[in-house]
Amino acid sequence: MSEGAGRPVSRAAETAGAVVEARDLYRTFSDVEDREIHVLRGLDLTLAPGETVAIVGPSGAGKSTLLHLLGGLDRPTSGSILLRGRPIGGLPDEEMAELRNRFVGFVFQFHHLLRDFTALENVMVPQLIAGTSHAAAADRARELLGQVGLEERTGHRPAELSGGEQQRVAVARALANEPPLLLADEPSGNLDVSTSERLHDLLFSLVERHGSAFAVVTHNRRLAGRASHTLELADGRLRPVDGDGG
Repeated sequence: MSEGAGRPVSRAAETAGAVVEARDLYRTFSDVEDREIHVLRGLDLTLAPGETVAIVGPSGAGKSTLLHLLGGLDRPTSGSILLRGRPIGGLPDEEMAELRNRFVGFVFQFHHLLRDFTALENVMVPQLIAGTSHAAAADRARELLGQVGLEERTGHRPAELSGGEQQRVAVARALANEPPLLLADEPSGNLDVSTSERLHDLLFSLVERHGSAFAVVTHNRRLAGRASHTLELADGRLRPVDGDGG
């Protein structure tokens, strides 16, 4: 059962400063024949500020499902998720969307940029939704686009950018509201090797600079190896990969 919305910050979160905690997390789906498919089975995960974790495992294991649950894009069948010590499972959709916009940044394999907006405007959008003034949002967007090396491309629309440049805009957008939690789902899966390496460098340098907790789902071993911990999702649960100290 999901915990309600008005609960105080947990003692564990106060002690450890956890950004996100998943407790005894289950997620079950039904197939076309109404048979239950148990994707997550009693999974636990805690991420602290500045902590980086790579989540690996076979296709269909539920890695993307886990990210969607941690970021409030989906709700668990049972168990609880606490964001900054606050249970989010029982929040109304509108409140969940507001919390997600303020506290979670997403980077997906396909950037999902707004095609009619410039790079600058794409990075401004989450800030404007959060109530930031237009001028302040524009200043912040320019700062972030500079950090990802796109200060000369602020006025370009997605179709005028390369795949790697579009993904860098997506990274800047994900960090626009300085979220304590950054989630990435195969962020370089659609890029060539050299562009992927540059994106990985960028992600980890920005995570270090901003102090966000960072979870990345990937099949890329080089990317996984850069995280402080690597966890494998199999049979609905997480376990440390051999040789990982976490």
